[in-house]
Amino acid sequence: MAATRNRTPPEAVAEEAVAGALAAAGVAPGETVCVALSGGVDSTVLLHSLARLRGRGGFTLVAAHVHHGLSAHADAWLEACRAACDALGVVFHPFRVQVRCDDPAGLEAAARVARHAALARVPCDWLAFGHHQDDQAETLMFRLLRGAGVRGAAGMMAVEPGMPGRLRPLLGLRRAHVVAYARAHGLTWVEDESNADERFARNLLRHRVMPVLEDAFPAAVPALARASAQFREADVLLGELAQLDQAACGGAALERKQLLGLSDERVRNLLRWRIRAMGLEAPARARLVEAVRQLRVAPEEPLRLPLGGVACCAYRGRLWLEAEAEIPVPQATVWHGEAELPWGAGKVVFVEAVGEGLSRAALERAQEVLLGPRWAGLALREGAGRPRRSFKNLCQEAGIPSWLRDSLPVLRVDGAAAWVGEIGTAAEFRCAPGEPGVVPTWEH
Repeated sequence: MAATRNRTPPEAVAEEAVAGALAAAGVAPGETVCVALSGGVDSTVLLHSLARLRGRGGFTLVAAHVHHGLSAHADAWLEACRAACDALGVVFHPFRVQVRCDDPAGLEAAARVARHAALARVPCDWLAFGHHQDDQAETLMFRLLRGAGVRGAAGMMAVEPGMPGRLRPLLGLRRAHVVAYARAHGLTWVEDESNADERFARNLLRHRVMPVLEDAFPAAVPALARASAQFREADVLLGELAQLDQAACGGAALERKQLLGLSDERVRNLLRWRIRAMGLEAPARARLVEAVRQLRVAPEEPLRLPLGGVACCAYRGRLWLEAEAEIPVPQATVWHGEAELPWGAGKVVFVEAVGEGLSRAALERAQEVLLGPRWAGLALREGAGRPRRSFKNLCQEAGIPSWLRDSLPVLRVDGAAAWVGEIGTAAEFRCAPGEPGVVPTWEH
């Protein structure tokens, strides 16, 4: 197999790789593939090879270029990309973005965020990028030097399903194959002068570190790419382990005792996996180490551990994660019998019923029905003949920790609490058997 590949012209190797990537991804006839076109040699080759394959594959090809405004040549690059697309009969989507030069994450990171936000606006089934094997090796080195874990060291994937999915058809090829294709087909491309600026970490790796590595270890780039693939397999296995551990510990709301029966490594893995499932960045390892230590030594009392963007909460034997984003307490809203009312990030739904929930007649007799937050002195009698209990006592009995109490919706009928989300209905407003009623439910 290797000998056959070696006899194949370098430019043909690139086209075979692109065709194979399309097949592996399952790109179907009628789907739209959008090339993220910078104008450099990699994306130019990708655009050209996809244009040659679109007739066979039956897919629609478009391209998008993001003008960052960071170079004096940015206008020329945009026009070069437009001309390349016109020559190939490819629909062209240009975007102009503003990049924060003072972004705390750095100029490269700010440009990347702006670029991906623009590309997300293109209507397509697949976004295709021109990353190749040398890029993969550099990415691994860059991330390892920043202390990346298994997920970060896994590098880039050739195929990422999604809406849209992401394709990197050249990821298995050396840059030399990509350049050979461009020369064989007489392609022209632009050179970004910032790629030579060694003040940027990736450029320093590319121009100073990687050549030294390859001199000492000629197979360094493919070896690093293979290592990335192995890290990715390990990451998949860690995700599967986290799913098993979550199920064994009670599901979404974890049983604290069962969770802490696991090793520290598995607890951290599960928390990290859960945080990523929330669409958030996993915290630094040191922060997770400290959180697990506190979980083990803290008594069985309400506990809320900030992890940066997310908090680990424990109360009454249960443990869960919640986003740190501040959600303002909603203002009181008059209820006129609507089927639902918004509440915070969710809503309160009112369902007609018979013999359960709030008495429809009591609600209709009321002068004012409000959905709002708790108030000082709020109390509620849960059953006939039982004493009225304070809001604090009701929350303690229901297992609602203090930091969640301000977010509970309360239905206030002529100044009295008739229903409190997660707690229940006041006895004096409860529907009698056979009587029309309304059941409020807080969906969040």
